[in-house]
Amino acid sequence: MAAPFIEHVNLTVSDPDRTADLLQRIFGWRERWRGPARDNGRTIHLGSDNAYIALYAEADANGSPARWPKGAPFNHVGIVVEDLGAVEARVKAAGLIPFNHGDYEPGRRFYFMDPDDIEFEVVSYAPAPQG
Repeated sequence: MAAPFIEHVNLTVSDPDRTADLLQRIFGWRERWRGPARDNGRTIHLGSDNAYIALYAEADANGSPARWPKGAPFNHVGIVVEDLGAVEARVKAAGLIPFNHGDYEPGRRFYFMDPDDIEFEVVSYAPAPQG
């Protein structure tokens, strides 16, 4: 029997299009699906064939994005990449600030916050570049 794995994470964001564009530029993910969602909201699924992030926005009574209250205990989303330096360059090019760099077993990592204050941890288990 195959081990369980995380298929998706559902994040409430203020602008799914903006967040999808940002994550596509940083991680190279593709859009898998978009459409209507619960409570007059809308969702974009972004990722690979095996896993994705659902970017959800609910409209309040005025049609403005509403916040989803369940996210309070959430800390960050961890993303594994091959080339940490290249991804960090794309984070900076998007106008975001990488922070809390760490080189410790088993990998190297940094963090960044998106415009909705969602924290992402970017980690690489590839050997550090020599030079």
